[in-house]
Amino acid sequence: MKSVCFYFQVHQPFRLRTYRFFDIGKNHYYYDEYFNRMIMRRIAEKCYLPMNAILLEQIQTLGSKFKISFSMSGLAIEQMELYAPEVLDSFRKLVATGQVEILAETYAHSLSSLRNKDEFREQVAMHTRKIQDTFGITPTAFRNTELIYSDQIGADVAEMGYRVMLTEGAKHVLGWKSPNFMYANSINPKLKVLLRNFRLSDDIAFRFGMQSWADWPLTAEKFAGWLNNLNPKEEVVNVFMDYETFGEHQWAATGIFDFMKKMPAAILAGNQYQFATPTELAERLQPVSAIHVPYPISWADEERDITAWLGNNMQDEAFARLYELTPKVRSVDDAALLRDWQYLQASDHFYYMCTKWFSDGVVHKYFNHYPSPYEAYINYMNVLADFTIRVNEAIPGEHSPESDLRQTGEALLNLGASIGKTALSQVKKAARQLEDTVRRKEQELRPAFDDLVKLSDAKVKKLVKELEAEDLLAALNEAGDELVNKVLPNMSKKTREAFEKARAEAGRISKTKTREARKKVEEKMKEFFG
Repeated sequence: MKSVCFYFQVHQPFRLRTYRFFDIGKNHYYYDEYFNRMIMRRIAEKCYLPMNAILLEQIQTLGSKFKISFSMSGLAIEQMELYAPEVLDSFRKLVATGQVEILAETYAHSLSSLRNKDEFREQVAMHTRKIQDTFGITPTAFRNTELIYSDQIGADVAEMGYRVMLTEGAKHVLGWKSPNFMYANSINPKLKVLLRNFRLSDDIAFRFGMQSWADWPLTAEKFAGWLNNLNPKEEVVNVFMDYETFGEHQWAATGIFDFMKKMPAAILAGNQYQFATPTELAERLQPVSAIHVPYPISWADEERDITAWLGNNMQDEAFARLYELTPKVRSVDDAALLRDWQYLQASDHFYYMCTKWFSDGVVHKYFNHYPSPYEAYINYMNVLADFTIRVNEAIPGEHSPESDLRQTGEALLNLGASIGKTALSQVKKAARQLEDTVRRKEQELRPAFDDLVKLSDAKVKKLVKELEAEDLLAALNEAGDELVNKVLPNMSKKTREAFEKARAEAGRISKTKTREARKKVEEKMKEFFG
């Protein structure tokens, strides 16, 4: 029996108040308490409390047949403790059922895995202690901030003792492979890797309430049907998303809560799937191959990379200045400084500085209280300047008024330079993105080669009949099993003989030849079927 794994991310940062240049050295409180309280209370009432009640009801109804998993950053737990303790109690009730797994991650939902291995390990350990204190359990599966993953990050996680890690099933990494299998880290194969099925995940997270979507409205029965129609050889479907999807990003009026009430039973009704947690899957499944990810990926934006946080000069500058302080911060024993060190590492601060436009622009406005990314950068750098002064004051011999003034002056000079460079680069990038969008829309107007699997057998037979055997062979080169199995049975005897002859005579088929052959198939599809 195949498995389906539902995972939800729970995180909220401590957002910064408006912190001006003249506050540096005078006011050491950085946080907008009113706004943080308001956001947490709003999400608690619109999402956390109603959704937790639904999940608890489903577990009580279905028993061990229904299982889910969460990650909860240390900052989110702290805010629940401060502003919404009843939410934390509702999560405790879920965990107490034994049907809910809590995953390990960085305490601050930080980008430390990209910069400092020791800081990364320390934050994971700090998060584990928080989960132990809050829920009385020790996490055994891992997810990094925003599903950020690379070969090296995976190897670092394996060193910490984790057996399984979650990440994005990015197309540019997988190629023709399916995300619906268990994979392994390419450096340390002992770490198993679960990949997010981004199409099915985003159908719920982003497209659920979109009435212009061809598959709207999405019902529990329709979603279960999509699962049941997947390749029977595939082993697991991973549906990962922000927990705020329910009630916040997708409002209750869209029917999202009714969908979640009916979804578990609809999936189980087909007798093809069982719900499972990441740790259970690690025990049950063996990797089909290693996954090679030399450069970091994430689940963010169309690119599925880390440019949402480190994609312009402002972000790079702020990130570098923050982590330059690591050795100094780790040498002090000051609870207030160490608390602020965690809060300032939250990836959200860098996300607010993102200057991406077009398709991803709306996503970057979620819970963003800054009028522009430039103001987010200036505000953060002002806070960081004050934090740097406090760190230096805490270390004997590091502090002097002259050095503090010099550092602040240098920071001001860097502000203008970084903003100017970023503005120019973003205008150029916007032009390139517009060109890419136009090109992509043009491509969407013609049928894609992969759409062949959606055609009826009669249409496939008609299509195959009009294509040369050599073109069919090249087009099917490195195609998935589902597509190959759709074409071969619909060949006539004559076409199959010509196809087998061409395969026997063919040598290595180049990628260029495959692309050209697939383009011919797409042109025929458009000619015949529109």
